[in-house]
Amino acid sequence: MKRVLSLVLTLVLLVSVLAGCGTIPAPAASSAAPTPVASSAPSKEAQPSPKPQEDQIVLRLAENQPADYPTTLGDLEFARLVEERTNGRIKIEVYYGAQLGDEKSVIEQVQFGAIDFARISISPISEFAKDLNALQLPYIYRDADHMWKVLSGPIGDELLKSVESANLVGLTWYDSGSRNFYNTKKEVKSVADLKGLKIRVQESKLMMGLVEALGASPTPMAYGEVYSALQTGVIDGAENNWPSYISSSHYEVAKYITIDSHTRVPEIVVGSPITLGKLSAEDQEIIKKAAKESTELQKAEWAKYSKKSEDAAVAAGCTITTLDEATTLEFQNAMKPLHDELGKDYADLIKRIQDTK
Repeated sequence: MKRVLSLVLTLVLLVSVLAGCGTIPAPAASSAAPTPVASSAPSKEAQPSPKPQEDQIVLRLAENQPADYPTTLGDLEFARLVEERTNGRIKIEVYYGAQLGDEKSVIEQVQFGAIDFARISISPISEFAKDLNALQLPYIYRDADHMWKVLSGPIGDELLKSVESANLVGLTWYDSGSRNFYNTKKEVKSVADLKGLKIRVQESKLMMGLVEALGASPTPMAYGEVYSALQTGVIDGAENNWPSYISSSHYEVAKYITIDSHTRVPEIVVGSPITLGKLSAEDQEIIKKAAKESTELQKAEWAKYSKKSEDAAVAAGCTITTLDEATTLEFQNAMKPLHDELGKDYADLIKRIQDTK
């Protein structure tokens, strides 16, 4: 009997060993997991990831625009430069399309180190870093070159440092073009032509004051409602940059666009002071320099993106009006009361910006 039991146990053990040699399928990856863009190249195609180093530091950058958007391409250039200059020791993964959350939640996560970097609008940060409001004032710049001379010089560096008051580290500026008026009624060639037009604006004191100063009627409205409101005559016009004018299809119903460039609000790339504080001074310097150098590629991509949008408007038969120097000055002069009211707390900074040659 003992021999029989021994034989049975031996057979059971043998079956267990053979079963252990079988292949167990790996669990499927969750489709809800955020997917970063490879940091090695700004390409739409998936890139094979190199084998990570044992001591590699992997950091995350949040971006709310699509993979092929100019700011995302700037992020990727920043990531590429950092990886290249640290020989792969520091890798930045770019999570585009708001995978890591909306802008407000991303800012909060960068502040306490849950996200390492982000590309965001300066508008929400200006609540803490008040001087950033000066960059949002209408007609503060003569043109795009003037803005970049300001941002690339001492004033730009000072304003990047000012976001420390919001518990963020300012790294560099990115381009978001200029905003222009468009409408369904007529060609706008002077301030007088805007009088009485109902213009959709964001619900802010600045934007409502801008439209009122030009004699038009500001109409706050959710962005998603603008197309139908233009189509049905609830509003006469709106304002935005070239790419948004096309991507929103507003050009289909508002054929008249005036290139007045009333605001040029740059984007900002920020880092977490907690993340950067864990890195060596040398690595921090590599990151800061790479971020600034990525701006040139981002600006070039924005210029191409805007030109493509402008070409689409031309092809659609839109009437495009560019203001001459005298008319531009007329628009700028209309802003003086608004500048005096909203810019009184940083009048010296405004003067320095306007005096920049």
